[in-house]
Formats: sequence, C-alpha cells, structure tokens
Amino acid sequence: MYEVFLTDDAEADILDIWKYVARHDSVQQADSLLDGLQEACQTLALFPDRGHCPPELQRVHVLEYRELHYKPYRIIYRTIDRKVFIHCVLDGRRDIQVLLFERLIRWPQ
Repeated sequence: MYEVFLTDDAEADILDIWKYVARHDSVQQADSLLDGLQEACQTLALFPDRGHCPPELQRVHVLEYRELHYKPYRIIYRTIDRKVFIHCVLDGRRDIQVLLFERLIRWPQ
C-alpha cells in the first residue's frame, strides 16, 4: 500500500473547486464533489499505476507524472518510492497546457 499526499497546490485546487461549486450550485453539491475527489485520490494508495501520462506532458517528454480522471477533473500525480504526491487537480474543460504552464512559472526554482 502506498501513502497519498496532496501538495499545497493540490489542496488549493480542491478548495477553489469547492468554492466555485458552492457558489454556483450548492454547498451540498460541493461537499459531494469534494468527497468524490478525495475518494479518487485515495484509490491511488492501492493502484498508483492505474493512471496514464497526461498527453500535454508526454508531448514535451515529461513522463514521470500520471493522471487520474474524476468527472471533468484531472488529478495529476507522481509516484516516488511508495508515496503518491498529488500535484494538482484541474478542470479538464479548461486548457490544461496553459494551466500547467502557469503553474510551472509560479513554482519556485
């Protein structure tokens, strides 16, 4: 069994998603979505290799990340030893390449 960790960015992504859904739909719907996202992340403790390399990263030969889909959301993670690090949870309806680029220029070097 693997340990699953959310980075600060992934936690912020999930909080932003919850706030958006709560504001535009309902708190109950946001809570339900939050539960589903958390469950999807925890499934990686048993099956960390089940995801695939995001095509946007594969095109630029960044192959150490994988993604798992939950509804329209894409959970992007990396496995190191027996640990799964979830780096971001992004809305798949948005331009993921732009989102990843923005995140990349924001990360400390």
